[in-house]
Amino acid sequence: MQQPIFQFGSEPQNTTNPLPSSSHCSSVQERLVTYGSEALDTTEHLGLILGFQKAGDTLLKHFGSLAVLARASVEELLPFVPRSKALRLVSSLRMGAIALREERQSLTIDGPEAIADLCSEMRFLDREWLRLVLLNAKQQLIKVATVSQGSVNESLAHPREVFKPAIVLSAYSFIMVHNHPSGDPSPSEADMRLTRRILEGSRLLQLHLVDHVIIGMPAPGRSSYFSFKEGGVIG
Repeated sequence: MQQPIFQFGSEPQNTTNPLPSSSHCSSVQERLVTYGSEALDTTEHLGLILGFQKAGDTLLKHFGSLAVLARASVEELLPFVPRSKALRLVSSLRMGAIALREERQSLTIDGPEAIADLCSEMRFLDREWLRLVLLNAKQQLIKVATVSQGSVNESLAHPREVFKPAIVLSAYSFIMVHNHPSGDPSPSEADMRLTRRILEGSRLLQLHLVDHVIIGMPAPGRSSYFSFKEGGVIG
């Protein structure tokens, strides 16, 4: 009897015969248990999350890379996998990014590279987010606080919204961080205006704005981030 074939967009039907990918999935699971996560490639990890190795192959081929796939919404995944599996994948990728950030909370922030590393998951977001990295007097991380989401501009990111987390958590200094979904971290005129306004306000409030870092995607000939401090806007 011919084995049933899994069709993307619908849940697999229960059958007495396993799907062709079942034995492969079992071997992948065994390698994970025996040798650890490093023994699996990206496609195999995706296959375990989704329950079907073919699903992982298809998604990576369509989106082109894990970085692009991580930015996909549930709706963008639905043509390829059932809703329950799309929800599982989006949640898994987001939890991975959160776990990485929590692991880095003990870091000493000593430059824009450390900020870009701390907030690296922001390059996968499909909208612009503005966050604050709040530091104590030893330049150690207190918290990463989200200020706003959407297009970063003066009307959305009002100075009072930026300063509130720093004041409430008694931060000694802070760093603004936002992402460019286009992948190009070059600052816009709105980014420049916002930075200058926050810099002026921080001086009045006796708060230290260390830097403003824009997170983008790495590409040949350009950095994956832009630092206003390195650019000379912030002294």
